[in-house]
Amino acid sequence: MSATVVTLWLLNVLLDTFGQLSFKAAAAAPGLGEGMARWRAMARRPWIWIGVGCYVAEFLVWLAFLSLVPLSEGVLLGSINIVAVMVAGRFLFNEKFSPLRTVGILLVAAGVAVVGLA
Repeated sequence: MSATVVTLWLLNVLLDTFGQLSFKAAAAAPGLGEGMARWRAMARRPWIWIGVGCYVAEFLVWLAFLSLVPLSEGVLLGSINIVAVMVAGRFLFNEKFSPLRTVGILLVAAGVAVVGLA
């Protein structure tokens, strides 16, 4: 893979992960209320808009990435986002890893490694 492809891939992973974590931070804040009041409160939090911005940027990076690699390879390489989000969620939100989740993380990471090496 060229340096451009690797850079776009890593940027995609970072933007997706930070976007997901931003949405979680916006949604998990205490005292947001219920129903429509909760949605209005989340919409006023900066984290939700940071997440939206990350997703817009990720969309553009993803398009650039896919323009340089075959779709089948790109989608498989993009699966590492799942691992990044789960690991970051563990550290930032104290989410737990069950044994099956741990096996899943390892399998996804191994699959991405195989595709990346091919």
